Amino acid sequence: MVKIALVTPYDYPYPGGVTEHIASLDRVFREWGHDVWVLAASTRDADELDHNVLKVGGGVVPLPTSGSVARISLSPRVYRRVRDILRERDFDIVHVHEPMMPILPLVVLRHSHTVNVGTFHAYRENGNPGYEYGRHLLQPFFDRLDGKIAVSDSARDAVARYFPGSYTIIPNGIAYERFGDGVEPLPPYADGRPTILFIGRLEKRKGFQYLLEAFARVRMAIPDARLLVAGAYSKDDKEPYVYQARREGIHGVHFVGYVSEEDKPRYFHSCDVCCAPSTGFESFGIVLLEAMASGRPLVASGIPGYREVVTDGHEGLLVEPGDPQALAAALIRLLRDPDLRARMGAAGKATAEGYAWESVAARVLAFYNALLQAKGAKPHDQ
Repeated sequence: MVKIALVTPYDYPYPGGVTEHIASLDRVFREWGHDVWVLAASTRDADELDHNVLKVGGGVVPLPTSGSVARISLSPRVYRRVRDILRERDFDIVHVHEPMMPILPLVVLRHSHTVNVGTFHAYRENGNPGYEYGRHLLQPFFDRLDGKIAVSDSARDAVARYFPGSYTIIPNGIAYERFGDGVEPLPPYADGRPTILFIGRLEKRKGFQYLLEAFARVRMAIPDARLLVAGAYSKDDKEPYVYQARREGIHGVHFVGYVSEEDKPRYFHSCDVCCAPSTGFESFGIVLLEAMASGRPLVASGIPGYREVVTDGHEGLLVEPGDPQALAAALIRLLRDPDLRARMGAAGKATAEGYAWESVAARVLAFYNALLQAKGAKPHDQ
């Protein structure tokens, strides 16, 4: 048994890729008998969180970063709470996600005297101003990492330009079995209409504005086509696009809003093609892998993070980011060719299987054990 602390800078368990990553590692490690605790700030009350989530504080504030908004705690009150938890719990491994983010990861690294692991998730095409101007302040914290993981080559390159070192690539994972065969489509969409699915936030970097323009072209070629828009977005987020669709007479767009993890596989199985038109700031493509595990072909932007998951012409079609005409052409091609969809869907399933969380967690655990052995440390049951 290894005693593990998983640390997130973000409001937990507010939806997001890092949150899902940590929750999945937590689940698999505990299933394997390890003693796992999550250290996080949260806007939820402590009694609303899982029993093994140690809330270090609230005071979460939104911080613009990487084309998105990070919900982090800047409260100095986490300092004493973190110090006390680390003293009392005596972890074998402290695994900090986005370890250079303020403030919780830095406080943890300041006080942790065990084996420290950092996973870097983020990617920025044009550099990271925080790293650029703060690297001398952050270097001592970086130096406290005994092992460094990046979820992709893109994520590694984004951090290594400021903090050179040895990084191990261990990707994000997916709950592969949940998306496979036997999932029933949702009854409202099981009517045979050609259906495109967009699933994600309606942030500018997600590129939905280009998909909406592309869908207008799709409707001219395939009049009964339908676009499902699902994800963690608010009424205010969708309002400009609802107005645009009405103004331009774009019919067949269904804003379904938040989708639970239980229903997500059913949405993938309710579509013919999944579209991910992001323009950048993506270090990896979790939604792409979930679509692939569901046997759905992809139309996606050919950005670096997506190219690490999808091979153009194999699991889907990659197009130039920010190009509605190219998006439309790729979508029309797939919607009109069921044999091509079937071939790409089968190829996607085969690719996605290698990203099952059990496989990813095994690689992370092996990384922990190698670090423990290198330091001559022994887990609690040894």
